[in-house]
Amino acid sequence: MMLESVASALVLKYPCLKEPGSITGYEGWKASIKYKLGNYRSKLRRAGCNEVNVNRKRKGGDGEDSPFTLKKPKRGEVNHVPDYPQHHDDSTLEEERVALVNEMQRKQKNMTVTRQKMALTFSLRRREVVDCQPLVSKVQERWPALFSSEEIAKEFHRITSKDLLGTFNAFPDKLVPGLLKLYRSKKGALGEKMEDLLDNEQTSDIVSHRKTAALRGLPIFLREDAAKVFLKCLDTDNLEPVLNGASVAILTILPDDDAGTSVLEQVVVLEGEIVLHDIPDLSTALAYLFGLLYALNID
Repeated sequence: MMLESVASALVLKYPCLKEPGSITGYEGWKASIKYKLGNYRSKLRRAGCNEVNVNRKRKGGDGEDSPFTLKKPKRGEVNHVPDYPQHHDDSTLEEERVALVNEMQRKQKNMTVTRQKMALTFSLRRREVVDCQPLVSKVQERWPALFSSEEIAKEFHRITSKDLLGTFNAFPDKLVPGLLKLYRSKKGALGEKMEDLLDNEQTSDIVSHRKTAALRGLPIFLREDAAKVFLKCLDTDNLEPVLNGASVAILTILPDDDAGTSVLEQVVVLEGEIVLHDIPDLSTALAYLFGLLYALNID
């Protein structure tokens, strides 16, 4: 369809190029554009363009037939699968990755070195994540430095050229009043969960609670199971049954006492594993979850 629209636009702008005797007038141009694009992709692939290589249909290998899935950038991505830095290849970047893992195993980590190596190995990491689509546990094993609040924000900036916390927090602040007004107008239709949320979060008194209520109310308003997205437990609970089956979630850990609604911490959960601790509030936790979905190329 895209090739046809290009060929059609070509003969529309330059009528002298219209093919006599052809039904559409551009069938030959359509075939020509198709082959030219194929040749151009072949040149990019031979030159080592990572974004072309990860979308190559014929990769060889073990001969198993697997369905081809086009690996497209997410919305806002400007560095989906960047090329390797100059004078670097798979072997040199793998050496840098191993050195980075060794640095993270030290008691006194050199954060300056860590930041430099994370920036240098970005292209290798993106190719692994996009092309191989590894489990989160595998990424944690190979790239432990990625799972910190600072590096998640930096990785998001490398991918999108945007500030993670600034971009994410700007929208809830603007939308909170409208969302709460909408929730209240639909409170009867949305059931007891929405009523309890609006009552318990004291939305008329505290700004942070208003934001929390607006965010927690979204799954309820969309008729989704909020319990699968926003998990809760006490600090004395066994986490295994809580995390079982949680693919993408935020876990709120509460103290095992009579402290009411006080929160010890928020943690990010991916594929049944806690990947980020010690987050102060729900809005920040959702921002880092959003950043991880981009960093790990999770849909």
